[in-house]
Amino acid sequence: KKEWGVNLPINPLHDVRRPKANPQRDRRLDVQVFKQLLISCSEERVYWFYPLIIFAIETGMRQGEIFELRWQDIDLDKRTAFLPLTKNGTSRTIPLSLKSIETLQYLPRDISGFVFPVSKTALRGLWSRACKRAKIEDFRFHDLRHEAVSRFFEMGMSVPEVALISGHKDLRQLFRYTHLNPTSVFQKYEAFSR
Repeated sequence: KKEWGVNLPINPLHDVRRPKANPQRDRRLDVQVFKQLLISCSEERVYWFYPLIIFAIETGMRQGEIFELRWQDIDLDKRTAFLPLTKNGTSRTIPLSLKSIETLQYLPRDISGFVFPVSKTALRGLWSRACKRAKIEDFRFHDLRHEAVSRFFEMGMSVPEVALISGHKDLRQLFRYTHLNPTSVFQKYEAFSR
């Protein structure tokens, strides 16, 4: 009606139901189960698999961002990774933890230039086997991002700091990724109340 000036007798979308929002996932791993997962991942023969899991949990990067990461975009001295194109269409530079830097330093450099030369299909198979060996059910690779964002908040990072790392532009989305451990919050509360 607005664009072409055509009057329609009825609204064609009147009887269309709005799709339901995806249910929010709140799957987190306790320390022991996470150790089991890491042990299981280290049993794979693919050299990049275990480091990929460590890097994912340390950076909170999206799977696609990790797959697109090139060595030329890593600055080990400044401890940063530059992501030229992200899901929301912008670039961002994220800080790298000491553990993620250490993980990168031990990785061999692939001729492709990618830090993790892997396909989604290969990762899906490795991830499935690792979770099965560790006896972990209903835990997706993407849940590592939720885990990372929650850990950032539990470390005491502010909302802008976590948003800078995770790349969330919408705070509602950022909070969908946040599943704080009540024990961690209580310990912080205890420390402040003394």
